[in-house]
Amino acid sequence: MHLSLASVLQESALRRPDKVAVIEGPTARRRMTYAELWDASLRRAGALRAAGVEPGDRVALLALNTIDFITAYYGILARGAVVVPVAPMLVADEIAFLLQDSGARLALVADDLETVVAGGAEAADVPVLLLGSDAALAAHPESHRQATEPLDAAVLFYTSGTTGRPKGAVLTHLNLVMNAFTNAYTANHIVPDDVMFGCLPLFHTFGQTVALNGTFLVGGTLILQARFDPAQALELMVEHEVTAFLGVPTMYMALLAAVKAGGPVPRLRLCVSGGAPLPVSVLEEFDDTFDARVQEGYGLSETSPTASVNQLEFGIRPGTIGHPIWGVEIEIADPDVEGVIVLRQTGEVGEIVIRGHNVFAGYHGRPDATEAAIIDGWFRSGDLGIKDAEGFITIVDRKKDLILRGGYNVYPREVEEVLVRHPGVDQVAVVGIPHATHGEEVLAVVVPAPEHAGALDPEELLSWVGERVARHKRPRLVEVVDELPLGPSRKVLKRELRERFAALGDA
Repeated sequence: MHLSLASVLQESALRRPDKVAVIEGPTARRRMTYAELWDASLRRAGALRAAGVEPGDRVALLALNTIDFITAYYGILARGAVVVPVAPMLVADEIAFLLQDSGARLALVADDLETVVAGGAEAADVPVLLLGSDAALAAHPESHRQATEPLDAAVLFYTSGTTGRPKGAVLTHLNLVMNAFTNAYTANHIVPDDVMFGCLPLFHTFGQTVALNGTFLVGGTLILQARFDPAQALELMVEHEVTAFLGVPTMYMALLAAVKAGGPVPRLRLCVSGGAPLPVSVLEEFDDTFDARVQEGYGLSETSPTASVNQLEFGIRPGTIGHPIWGVEIEIADPDVEGVIVLRQTGEVGEIVIRGHNVFAGYHGRPDATEAAIIDGWFRSGDLGIKDAEGFITIVDRKKDLILRGGYNVYPREVEEVLVRHPGVDQVAVVGIPHATHGEEVLAVVVPAPEHAGALDPEELLSWVGERVARHKRPRLVEVVDELPLGPSRKVLKRELRERFAALGDA
């Protein structure tokens, strides 16, 4: 049996050869039809063969959201090799680790990122091939793509490493083809007439599976933005009549701020949020401002990524992550029992566990980590949640972000949902820091709204939130910052905040 993720592009090139598949912003000078994009991908495959890359080899890919990323991505897959996406904001030591750990045979790198990868590639003794060079685009394309099996590795995604060195999650062709299909056809209902805005990093699983593969699967058009810029994003969405936007919460917040600053308002048909919990107040404001309904979803690198999303068939309920996608099961298990999955009753808080076609094949070279993560066919997410009688799932918090204060559980997201409704608060992250008496103390790290910059009173904020949450959940400390630290996928790095402000608990 054969199955290849490269078919996502190949089939649309056969069915819609002359349709514009991708436009690279902001100047929109570069665009490609599906036929041109597939031809360029096969030329990349030919260049990889000439460079000695064999089917099954791992090939690192380092580029921004450009057409070159796309042709390299599908070129690696067409060669039958495994894509290892590398975030361009990593430093040399981190890049060297990814190249060594993955066993990369070669690194395909955008010309303008050569200096970023140079030190890491040299340390890992991995050759670099620049995407703009003649050697990276063969004069004659391969005549066909290599055959691959459904359970062969397609992409090796490295986790963000919030608890140590990143682990490589092995995603198979079956994982990623099925996730693209279920997102496009049964969850989000993407259609060929849709114009998708591609601002999510393509090196990240959300942008790659849902925006890139999902759009190309149905034959839509993808508008690329190399780096997310909210003001420019609004202009591009209006210019190209974008109908679909996928983003993480910080992007939704930034777009709202850009509209308030005078930016245009595009007409969007489909909006999906994932990557981190979206505050309900932000969701509601976005719905009102853009006259669109945001469908919040949930997933992880290890689940290809989508596991659940608010779907029209089940109804949309703000504050939840909806229902599992087609063919996937999500249940709530006892988080304190190891080695076996013990499911909890409806309405009880526990660890979210997932099984289905989306669950990864395991961690590359880490059988111990794989054995701990996949038990009885269920993937242990590390997230805490609740499933109600109607099947809607709500994320309570990350298991590792849970704050234990004086013997009471404090779920940071619950407190964040309250704080973000304060008119002086733009963004907030609640974390636990060590405390001699209570074990942990609740700290709120706040980015003030622009009109309140320099004028947000922490004591007033503490008093305000104290009237709205139970005593044991109230933050006792507030730190006002200019911005929250974000990872490659624009998630808030709470570990950095805990480390930065750890000493406050002893003050």
